[in-house]
Amino acid sequence: MRSSFALFATAGIIALTLSGCASAPAPEAVSGDSSDAVSVTGDFGEKPKVEFPAPLAPEETQCTEIIAGDGELIEEGQFVLLGASLFNGTTGEEVQVVGYDEDPAPLAIGDDTLIAFTKGLSCAREGSRVVVVAPSQEAIRPSDDPTGAEGGDSLVAVFDVIRAFMPRADGAVRLSRDGFPAVVLAPDGRPGITVPKGADPFETTEVEVLKEGSGEVVESGDTVVVHYTGVNWADGEVFDSSWEKGVPISLVVADDEGSQVIPGFSTAVIGQKVGSQVGVVIPPSEAYGEQGNGAVPGNSTLFFVIDILGVV
Repeated sequence: MRSSFALFATAGIIALTLSGCASAPAPEAVSGDSSDAVSVTGDFGEKPKVEFPAPLAPEETQCTEIIAGDGELIEEGQFVLLGASLFNGTTGEEVQVVGYDEDPAPLAIGDDTLIAFTKGLSCAREGSRVVVVAPSQEAIRPSDDPTGAEGGDSLVAVFDVIRAFMPRADGAVRLSRDGFPAVVLAPDGRPGITVPKGADPFETTEVEVLKEGSGEVVESGDTVVVHYTGVNWADGEVFDSSWEKGVPISLVVADDEGSQVIPGFSTAVIGQKVGSQVGVVIPPSEAYGEQGNGAVPGNSTLFFVIDILGVV
């Protein structure tokens, strides 16, 4: 194998992302002799005892569900919290364990990940414990050159899907006021935004609930999972979007210096219910001010559409 199986960041943040079907997901892997040969015991959410006859050498990724989960299969664009135990499937060596002891590891499901994880987690749901066994050529990221992995070791992984966040806001649709930017949604939930021509008519941060959810209320200091798109009011051009990156993100919203986002973004999210989608007009004073930031010129009014997918 050209790189180790130390695949997860040690500080509780998973640096990998996965890819899957955009809609109506179906499992990309099924059980087989290799995944069925892995014995897993122990309580869900706690480090399991894992035994298997090494070497395991499947021709393609296999997945066996050990503990049945609930709800829909995990799909692209979701954010999950996991417990994960990783092993070298050729030698039997344990190489990494993360996400247990009430500290599940977060993972945003997107495009750049191990093929094995993409296929294996596509057969999982919230509450699932699954065994994934993969050959070396599928235990690589799509962006990597697979040549270096040929002839390497297989991978065995046991995942506990402790929590799966919704992939897009699912609240009841609400109408916005006149003069507010128009928002239309693609089938996968991605927003398209049309900003009215002319100067921003608002002088303060203005929030509209586009979909009203029914979940937990976001409080100041919460870490939230969101999908968002931000445009510059002046030209309507997108300057940042988690949808374009393919994954939702987690961040802290707060009404003080503890926030990880601009003040207007926090204002839009705090006090809203999970499952909601909000639109927010943010003046320069609550955004990037006179100095601007990257693709945002100074003194720019911004408009965001934010899907609030959960509180971590």
